[in-house]
Amino acid sequence: MERHTTDSRVKGVSTGTTILAVKFRGGVLIGSDSRASIGGSYVASRVINKLIQVHDRIFCCIAGSLADAQAVTRAAKFQLSFHSVQMDSPPLVKAAASVLRELCYSNKEELQAGFITAGWDKKKGPQVYTVSLGGMLLSLPFTIGGSGSTYIYGYVDAKYKADMSREECLQFATNALALAMGRDNVSGGIIHLVVITEEGAEHIVIPGDKLPKFHDQ
Repeated sequence: MERHTTDSRVKGVSTGTTILAVKFRGGVLIGSDSRASIGGSYVASRVINKLIQVHDRIFCCIAGSLADAQAVTRAAKFQLSFHSVQMDSPPLVKAAASVLRELCYSNKEELQAGFITAGWDKKKGPQVYTVSLGGMLLSLPFTIGGSGSTYIYGYVDAKYKADMSREECLQFATNALALAMGRDNVSGGIIHLVVITEEGAEHIVIPGDKLPKFHDQ
């Protein structure tokens, strides 16, 4: 989540983070850790919220350069707000993901940021989309991203199941993020979760001393 510059030359951007989104029965959950680092070693913030609300029931989470991600989400929020006024109805989740995809693709040479978009709309219900650094858009039942995701592919593949309840999904996401934060030195802090349903969005924060513990911790 940073850009590190030395001797006026820009080095590669480390996606020091863990993000995920999961569909469950009647809704969708999106979550992340809260650590922002510079150069993969210096922790600039331990409590940053990487979940960004782009409309009432649509959120995205970010991996990559924080400055790039903020610029893209600001532009997306403006376009979606304008779109909802024109159409006199809330934007579709796929429309929000498509706006992010277009912004990423049209600026792919300058941007170092990828996104997960999740939300609920009346047409398709709960949805999860991933937008890669180059602008590829995929619809998935669940997805993970960031440097911490490499440590938990086995866990999420083994534990994910379709049509989970809200409580099952919360436990699945919390365990996955806690495992990644315990292994990845540039993921950490607290867990931010947003549960999105037809009724609205609920933000849940799990502090570090409340995270689940595993056998080697």
